[in-house]
Amino acid sequence: MATRELYLCVDAEVDGHVPGPYSMVSIGACAAAIRDEDAGVEILDPDTETFYAELKPISDTYLEKALRVTGLERAQLEQDGRPPGEAMAEFATWIDDLAGAHDAQPVLAAFPLGLVWQFTQHYLHQYAGRSPFGQSAHYDIKTAYAALTPSAVRDVIRRRMPSALLGPRCSKSGHALEDAKGFADLLAGLLTWRRSR
Repeated sequence: MATRELYLCVDAEVDGHVPGPYSMVSIGACAAAIRDEDAGVEILDPDTETFYAELKPISDTYLEKALRVTGLERAQLEQDGRPPGEAMAEFATWIDDLAGAHDAQPVLAAFPLGLVWQFTQHYLHQYAGRSPFGQSAHYDIKTAYAALTPSAVRDVIRRRMPSALLGPRCSKSGHALEDAKGFADLLAGLLTWRRSR
């Protein structure tokens, strides 16, 4: 029997390439879908169960170009951002509570996964002391699309995807929660499309 899974779409806005030398400046997440034991999928409303936090930087190093994408100001984050330990402990509890409410194991889903996974995992382990996702409960929406089409992974970009997959929030805004909701629309489209093929 398969495991019941709760897909949480997550986006991390960052000020550089890798965690540690650079900071995650905001994180957004929303409940996107449930995959039951029989591989049935229930699409959830990405506006219903959400998490968002802006974080204090963890280093003095940042790339201006990366920070500009977020629309956030460094001085504002230093003053008003939440301490990572506080925000990530709250995020871990939010994940645990949702997984318990849905009686499902949490899975992090993102497009693309690499950057989001490395920053989220680093911050959860470093500042919350644990990750509810374990070491491998992740789903790369980009790779999943490539596996279902003749596309190479490097060629998978949203503007080349069928519009029916994208949903109303498909553009990259630079706001972590809004982008996570866009990932949820794309994930819902992909899961529905996969079943209809």
